[in-house]
Amino acid sequence: MKSAFDTLRSFDTGTGGSGMLHSLPALEESGVGPVSKLPVSIRIVLESVLRNCDGKKVRARDVETLANWNAKAPAQEEIPFVVARIVLQDFTGVPLLVDLAAMRSAVKSLGGDPAIIEPLVPVDLVVDHSVQVDFYGSAAALRLNLEMEFQRNRERYQFLKWGRQAFQTFGVIPPGIGIVHQVNLEYLAKGVLSKKSENGDRLFYPDTLVGTDSHTTMINGLGVVGWGVGGIEAEAGMLGQPVYFLTPEVVGVHLSNRLGAGVTATDLALRVTQLLRAAKVVGKFVEFYGEGAANLPLTDRATIANMAPEYGATMGFFPVDSESVNYLASTGRTDEQCRAFENYFRAQNLFGMPRKGDIAYSVDIDLDLASVRPGVAGPKRPQDRIDLPDLKAAFADLLTKPVSEGGYGKAASDLGRRASVKRAGLLPVDESEMVADRPTPDKVRDFPQSPFHEEHSTLRDGSVLIAAITSCTNTSNPSVMIGAGLLAKKAVLRGLRVDPSVKTSLAPGSQGVFDGRWMELIVRQFGEMTAAGWVARNFNALELAESEEIKADRAYLQECVEVLKKQGLEVSAKLAMGDPPSEIMRIAKLQGCDLIALTAHGHRWLADLFFGSVINEVRHRSEIPVLVVRAGSNVAG
Repeated sequence: MKSAFDTLRSFDTGTGGSGMLHSLPALEESGVGPVSKLPVSIRIVLESVLRNCDGKKVRARDVETLANWNAKAPAQEEIPFVVARIVLQDFTGVPLLVDLAAMRSAVKSLGGDPAIIEPLVPVDLVVDHSVQVDFYGSAAALRLNLEMEFQRNRERYQFLKWGRQAFQTFGVIPPGIGIVHQVNLEYLAKGVLSKKSENGDRLFYPDTLVGTDSHTTMINGLGVVGWGVGGIEAEAGMLGQPVYFLTPEVVGVHLSNRLGAGVTATDLALRVTQLLRAAKVVGKFVEFYGEGAANLPLTDRATIANMAPEYGATMGFFPVDSESVNYLASTGRTDEQCRAFENYFRAQNLFGMPRKGDIAYSVDIDLDLASVRPGVAGPKRPQDRIDLPDLKAAFADLLTKPVSEGGYGKAASDLGRRASVKRAGLLPVDESEMVADRPTPDKVRDFPQSPFHEEHSTLRDGSVLIAAITSCTNTSNPSVMIGAGLLAKKAVLRGLRVDPSVKTSLAPGSQGVFDGRWMELIVRQFGEMTAAGWVARNFNALELAESEEIKADRAYLQECVEVLKKQGLEVSAKLAMGDPPSEIMRIAKLQGCDLIALTAHGHRWLADLFFGSVINEVRHRSEIPVLVVRAGSNVAG
């Protein structure tokens, strides 16, 4: 496609060759507009408008208007945004595949070749919205839930499999792999894409997308422009048509300092949601920048970006920097992909986290990361954040507060009322009772065993009945998941057990949420996974411990082993303390270990976990899959 602007330039891809791009610096040099002062997110959209400017669906005027974006008074013009790819989830994606199938059927009935109906951009559908937690609290939960999922959705899944085989540009990620947004972040996203141009050169352009789920914005944490849309807009994008949206305001959020000890990405996301709800950012782009943004690991950026629908923004965008490149490398992208990604963004003057004053935003908001405190949200709305120490008093206050003020309108005396709950743990005798207890279309005979636990408990206002780590906001972040595991471990060591009336579930964002490079090897070689984590049959684990807390770790590890053995799994564990990397690998190979588990200790455990010299050397040199585990930490760590 020949652009109306002379901006086609070559750049060094970093892989021993050169590629072509539509240069934003060249556009500015030609006098079209002050491109370098635009927000990074606007510049990436501008590149798409420039590259697809054909005088028909995208006009030269569209390029000029966006290149002169006014921070305080954006033009009341629609932007024709042609995206590079589409991401679907199964609930909203199946109707789009039905439309494509209907088009092929129509073409065939008219005597044409059905194969001419094909999405013009790559489309990936991730099956993740069909799972239900029927079974819980046992090592068999994942297997039983997956069996029920396939039983319920067999016809739909067969249709999706047909679509995967029938269309060249339509891919399907099967059930049980992970949550669509995490799969997009870890696997589907490339950062920069390329295709052959008309003259045979390789034309590179940014990875951009729309998805049929509101939390598609998680990908903004990687510096990829994208957001959730409806089915009609997604289908238009599939067919190569622009996605139109009104020129947005861009709210800049300047982050400074670092998060304090014990403060998680979830705490930060809730604080950001509270802050931006008050700033009324609905329909606007939000762009995070500054030293604090640069200090955040990419998984934390993704957590904040994921919450964009909760704070009302179209996007919660983080510009591309070295952390973005490191994340692509650590999640299995090739060196060539990573170098092309970095070099492309450098060539476009889009690489690096902007500093205060570099860019003119519509509104500028400051947030000191050191001021963020642990908190919870709710009980009804995500912007109703409560500092953790104030939770008890806030709950008591909300219990009696009128419903019109966000409370529950109950009497203070209600807090003392209790009710006994008893259940034998058997399938209900009558099918109507089953439907009343669990409204699903399944017949009683469809269940291989009772999904109900034996219960004898007492409930009152404030009782926890569902304990679910299933939100894509939390399950995609390794540090948050490890923190949840550490908390559970400490609870077990102190004798706490789950009340049988509580329904528990854990749905990791992906199988590689801790370290994608080794998880694929482990799953391929050892198979079975459970809702309580993953369990490999018949493996030896060599664990390196680096502190006096090894005794507690050993006791906890042994307790886990005994639990697994009761489930019929053969597990053995071997411990080695304080060995240098070369010795660790030598012993592991000598003892025939299939997995090396490294455990780091200390107050700055995240730094040890991801950057410790011992861990890094073993991970990069070992021929045996390596698992990094955080165990035995104090609460302060």
